[in-house]
Amino acid sequence: MRSPTCPTTSVPNSRSTWPAAMPNFPIWFPENLAEKDPTMNTPTDPPLLHGVCAAMSSPFDDSGESVDEGRLRDHIDSLVEAGVHGLVLAAGTGEFAFLSADEKERIFRIGIDQVAGRIPVICQTSAITTVDAIENSRAAIDLGANAVMVLPPYFEGPFERGVLYHYEKLARAVDAPIVLYNIPVQSGFDITPDLYRRLIAMENIDYIKDSTGDLIRLQQLVGIGGHVLAGADPLAPFALMAGSAGWIWGAANVMPHECVALYNHITAGRHAEAMGLWRQMLPANLYFWDNPHEAEYNAAVKTATNMVGRAIGPCRRPVMPMSRQGRVALQAALSTLPVNGVDRDRLVFREWEDERDWLVQMTSRAGVGRAGASRFEVGSTRPTTTQNGSSN
Repeated sequence: MRSPTCPTTSVPNSRSTWPAAMPNFPIWFPENLAEKDPTMNTPTDPPLLHGVCAAMSSPFDDSGESVDEGRLRDHIDSLVEAGVHGLVLAAGTGEFAFLSADEKERIFRIGIDQVAGRIPVICQTSAITTVDAIENSRAAIDLGANAVMVLPPYFEGPFERGVLYHYEKLARAVDAPIVLYNIPVQSGFDITPDLYRRLIAMENIDYIKDSTGDLIRLQQLVGIGGHVLAGADPLAPFALMAGSAGWIWGAANVMPHECVALYNHITAGRHAEAMGLWRQMLPANLYFWDNPHEAEYNAAVKTATNMVGRAIGPCRRPVMPMSRQGRVALQAALSTLPVNGVDRDRLVFREWEDERDWLVQMTSRAGVGRAGASRFEVGSTRPTTTQNGSSN
């Protein structure tokens, strides 16, 4: 379950407040921060990373044991063609914790190649050690990443002073935008507004993905500066209205056209249309975010993505398949979405006949195939569909 912020230890504001008995080894202090030119924090319209940045699921083969290149390329194309503004590779929704270093590098390489400059690519390059985070980030940038997204050191990680050191060294070592990745319920560390203020002053640190699920917190971050990318699914429209530059959004795997239409409605000031569309999107987004008894976030997003016709395979073990009860509930949540070129009344469950019960294929009695993609007309919340089932 995703939950609001967790507390963390704060760091004294000056060296004089530290205990008198200092350890006998070199100490790094926050005064050593490499600060950027203050004009670098002036917002651009829009910034490089904005709008719908899809936190892409990592497509696997049917066993869940191998990255499937064909599915990866197809899924990227479906997201780009839907109009998303950016792509995030191997982040939380992309199951980075379950990927080997070679697999992450392969996803970066294939993903950047397939995008081919059409939209910005953000590679998630976190590591527990500073040296590894720098190495991962440099490698991704060398492959062509437009930005990197980096967690604070996690699992038995440092307090604020060590986090400042980690990001300061990273900011000095890479020549690309850095997205701070704040998801304290998973990382165990919270990038507070006070800490964010210090981090955003560093060269190359221009963005934060805020996944706290706290709208007050998000507005505090927006007021500080830089660019905030919201990461809490149920707050999506309100985060954008509150001043975020956009979203890094796992649900975009499932409903990319709807996410893009929502962004376009809000930025054009069509708030009534935006909220009408959001009411259709909300049941699925609530299900993804807070349904711990039926599915982990990634399992729900992947199952839903498969359900709507984008074959991306299962989650990797030990993330378990959804129960039949959970899948039925998920189907009900998806049923409120605008129809994406498919008659949902004709969709049926077909469980595989072997033990790989983690996946429910959504098939039409007219045949198995990829669901059509919706295209939203300007000012409309529903797609138009041609006679052959494709959308305009």
